[in-house]
Amino acid sequence: MITMTSALVRTEKLFGERIAIVDIEKKFTWREHIKRISMIAGALLQIGIKKGDRFGIIGPNSFRYQELIYAGYWYGAIPVPINHRLAAPEILHILNDANIEYLALGEEHLNLTDNALLAPWSNRRIVISKNSNVKNVLVYEDILMAATPITPQEPDENDLAILLYTGGTTGRSKGVELTHRNVYSNGYQVGNALSIRKEDIYLHVAPMFHAADLMGTGYTINGSAHAFVPIFSPKAALSAIEDYHVTQAMMAPTMIIMILEEPTFSNYNLSSFRTLFYGSSPMAAEWVQRSINQFASTGIQQGYGLTETSPILTTLDPDDHALAISTGNLDILRSAGRPVIGVDLKILNEKGQEQPTGEAGEVCVRGPNVTKGYLNRPDENKKSFKNGWFHTGDIGRIDDNGLMFLMDRKKDMVVSGGENIYTSEVEAALYKHPDVHECAVIGIPDRTYGESLFAVIVSRAGGNLDENTIIEHCRDLIAGYKIPRKMDFVPELPKSAMAKILKNKLREDYSKQV
Repeated sequence: MITMTSALVRTEKLFGERIAIVDIEKKFTWREHIKRISMIAGALLQIGIKKGDRFGIIGPNSFRYQELIYAGYWYGAIPVPINHRLAAPEILHILNDANIEYLALGEEHLNLTDNALLAPWSNRRIVISKNSNVKNVLVYEDILMAATPITPQEPDENDLAILLYTGGTTGRSKGVELTHRNVYSNGYQVGNALSIRKEDIYLHVAPMFHAADLMGTGYTINGSAHAFVPIFSPKAALSAIEDYHVTQAMMAPTMIIMILEEPTFSNYNLSSFRTLFYGSSPMAAEWVQRSINQFASTGIQQGYGLTETSPILTTLDPDDHALAISTGNLDILRSAGRPVIGVDLKILNEKGQEQPTGEAGEVCVRGPNVTKGYLNRPDENKKSFKNGWFHTGDIGRIDDNGLMFLMDRKKDMVVSGGENIYTSEVEAALYKHPDVHECAVIGIPDRTYGESLFAVIVSRAGGNLDENTIIEHCRDLIAGYKIPRKMDFVPELPKSAMAKILKNKLREDYSKQV
């Protein structure tokens, strides 16, 4: 039985003297890193976080963030990484839904508990830092150094390992339950797909609350090293690649575009950089081609996946990218690639029948990396998991070469800068304004972010709405990146005979105006 607990024990035994952490603060070998994991696990247990309890993590990327997640694996507590960009009501929903006992917070996020909604956790905070002058808070390094290391507590492979929250079609985020089997399996799958070596140094660029960060598992089980960009900027990422001799990294297309447009790009030595893996949102073929040209000595690889699949399902490897460029067939770059090892994928029509090659339908998958379900969501589970297959809600087709092309994403979901945004959630916030009679939120093409939000609003009779009013109204209700910055005010919305708002018509109309 392979679990993330046994995987950590194995990595220490096989790669104990190899470097595990490369950081501006200090380097740690795998033996040192695992010892710190066992110590922070002991500290968490000592303050009352028992096996099976959930603890939240909100903060920038760091090796301490990784230690907290791995400490949960080590003794059976459940880490719950939380998007630091969420508004207080959104964070509160997660804390209550997951029954969070403690909050580990970056120093810059300690003031979250000043909000009355989050105040109940003010006396249950750990600051993720080396030291702190803040009173009434446990300091990470202090409790770690005072703790007694604990031995690994071997779980069952089907036990919950980590709980990640993703947007829900009802407008409320839902907890995706990922087991030890799920996480380890995708680590193995990613390791195979990316040809990970023990000499690799993986750069955590994507925020660690995002499912994409689970790709780091592949490097851990192969004894590779980890480095971290706390807060992304083009210069920070480029400097980290140069300074830490990074060999591989995963980035959202928005990050890549910003890096490619960085004026000082050519000043950095990127000779160590072997593979750039991109995913989380669409990237135009033209930008992929520019990435291949500008990262001249780096292999470019794409991945498609979901939080529910731990996360990677398919990859388009560097050979496919090279073929697209050499033949001029850029359509290849619009593909999501082929399923990773161990994943079965098929395209089903509305009757649940498999579609022939080239025909579109819903992307359905099964494999050891697929979640066992959503926390506290029996109706969602019944709808999404049928006969051993996970129905992704994404529409795709498979060509004669086995390449899978996504035709559309989850219903009404917008992917902006790598962030999944469910329009129903944004609409729910808009409807809380008394002058909003009807509204619809769609995604329109955006050169930098892939997609951006666009709201189409019908005002109530006598209402007086404008863009600034809407933006200010949303600030206390939803995260900033979910607030539409572009909008139109119209007398009525297009509807079907059943009075359903025709979002496809809105997307068609407003995308033409971009």
